[in-house]
Amino acid sequence: MKGFRFVLFCGLLAGLLSAVPASAHHSIQSEFDGKKMITISGEISKVEWINPHSYLSLNVKDADGNVQKWAFELGGLEVLRKAGLSRADRGGLKPGDQVTVIGMAAKDGSNTGYLREIKTADGRDFKIGVLPSEDLAGQN
Repeated sequence: MKGFRFVLFCGLLAGLLSAVPASAHHSIQSEFDGKKMITISGEISKVEWINPHSYLSLNVKDADGNVQKWAFELGGLEVLRKAGLSRADRGGLKPGDQVTVIGMAAKDGSNTGYLREIKTADGRDFKIGVLPSEDLAGQN
């Protein structure tokens, strides 16, 4: 009976501990509007390769020449790896590079988004996952 209680206790403890990281993760749809795609061009100011999501920060000049800061959340590390971006070289992305990004706009109207595609000045094109129109294909 002691062995059964110990196994039961360990099982419950493992279940509780595995639920903590899952509850901390957020839904993309809760922060970003999948129906509102934006295209932004600018200079990379920072590339943060971290788990569970990486981030790309851009300096974007407006019509008056003023610099606006933009931040884009990227997919998880496995999604980035499949797109051709590795932690080792970050797909060659580095501060100072000129890029155009396509992503989902933030619902709160801030200068943030969820990145779906990066196009570099030298012609490289990284597609991060699928675009919302592809996500919803076949769903009614």
